[in-house]
Amino acid sequence: MGEWEPELGELRQREAMAEQMGGADKVARQHERGKLDVRQRIGALLDDGSFHEIGKIAGSPTYDENGDLVDLRAANFLFGRGLIDGRTVVVAADDFTVRGGAADAAIVGKQIAAEQMAGELRLPIIRLIDGTGGGGSVRTLDTDPSKKVSSGDGGYGRGARTYVPMNPGWEHVVANLAVVPTVALCLGSVAGLGAARAVTSHYSLMVKGMSHLFAAGPVVVNRMGGEQVDKEDLGGSRIHTRNGSIDDEVGSEEEAFGRARRFLSYLPSSVYELAERRPCTDDPNRTDADLADLVPRDRRQVYRMRSIIDSVVDEDSFFELGASFGRSAVCGLARLDGWPVAILAGDPYHYGGGWTAASSQKVTRFVDLAETFHLPVVHLVDNPGFVIGTEAEQQATIRHGARALAAVYQATVPWCSVLVRKAFGVAGAAHSPGHRFQYRYAWPSGDWGSLPVEGGVEAAYRSDLEASDDPEALLAEITERLNSVRSPFRTAEAFLVEEIIDPADTRPLLCEFVNLAAPLRTPGRVGSPYRP
Repeated sequence: MGEWEPELGELRQREAMAEQMGGADKVARQHERGKLDVRQRIGALLDDGSFHEIGKIAGSPTYDENGDLVDLRAANFLFGRGLIDGRTVVVAADDFTVRGGAADAAIVGKQIAAEQMAGELRLPIIRLIDGTGGGGSVRTLDTDPSKKVSSGDGGYGRGARTYVPMNPGWEHVVANLAVVPTVALCLGSVAGLGAARAVTSHYSLMVKGMSHLFAAGPVVVNRMGGEQVDKEDLGGSRIHTRNGSIDDEVGSEEEAFGRARRFLSYLPSSVYELAERRPCTDDPNRTDADLADLVPRDRRQVYRMRSIIDSVVDEDSFFELGASFGRSAVCGLARLDGWPVAILAGDPYHYGGGWTAASSQKVTRFVDLAETFHLPVVHLVDNPGFVIGTEAEQQATIRHGARALAAVYQATVPWCSVLVRKAFGVAGAAHSPGHRFQYRYAWPSGDWGSLPVEGGVEAAYRSDLEASDDPEALLAEITERLNSVRSPFRTAEAFLVEEIIDPADTRPLLCEFVNLAAPLRTPGRVGSPYRP
């Protein structure tokens, strides 16, 4: 027997106890709910066999009268490092089988260490959140010795006392937004601190029917007497992917892990690196003659912007973010000639592509993401302006729109705009950072100005129309006169738009742009912080 074999034997015993998680019954119950346990999740997310756990044997021990270890209840938070497509990442995962992730079974130091590790080693972090994510429980106040719990954190959350709320290590959660890619997967009912950890990220998702997100769950809400709700009505994925709290929803845990892996594939490990080019089999000089017929001549008719996106980017490379929120703006990651880029576009199917309060918020976060991780932006523009009307005013559209405009004008990454159709008013001016060199193309379908002719004639010529014996005829005459100079070629004559191109040539020109932009990208922290 080796000199330290007894200690090594105890180490192996403690590790085996930790691997039992909340016990066979609790693990079985997790599986019966159709959910993977925390160790299965980590295994499914990471490259095979790559997980190196840190703090595995931290937990709540039970000793007999002789001081010998009888049992070890593992902490309900696991973390460590592993590989995704050969690249090192940090994984921080809740174990719902141990007190539902509540603070009374947590060791907060592990959560803090996970965030510190990601920030200081400059590694992406993926949070697998299930439960309260280390949030509170009134059980910490119970004076019954049989129910008393300890936290192992020097008094934070210790039983039989209360405490002034605090979020230990939250400064690291916030700081990481400016340094490393942060992904949050909601894999159960996520409440309180867990919910805050989920939305304080660059990319978040929920699993349909399995995931729920709320400040406090239905038991608390119903008890307060204000309303009677279930988990789905209070915080299902349909709610939170449409209000902008969560970016994406998927049908299974396995799909969630695949989406997380794919999101990270477009980004560097930290802001101190640059996103890598991948081999590209799609010809960068490929043209598409069908694009010329995609935008209808009738400006009132819609078309499918995503068809344009799919045509111009590398085949099957478009990864959309927040598709169910702020739907008049399309945001996503893609590749051009193998280079990762940020794609921003208008969707005429929703408000004609006009920016709402919601789409403005979406644009702000997306441009900040591109700026933070040094991704060139390609903006396919079709924006008739801010959405107007009573509802728009009540939603403070101009406030949120101004923040989006600020994000665009603060951006320093390479930026290329393609004016597909409309660009009007203040929102239309957000098609690019207007104070910089305009790397900009326009399609023959381009239509721009302070206001669309259709909406602005009556306001501009109101007095003339009121004085006319035949205002309808005069309106038609004025409209025809203004439309006669509406051609984008008139704008190009004055060099107020740089180039009008054949839509078929859009992909080759964008691929040229990203290759010119590639050496201009500068690693490091940016001046304008990410706005979650």
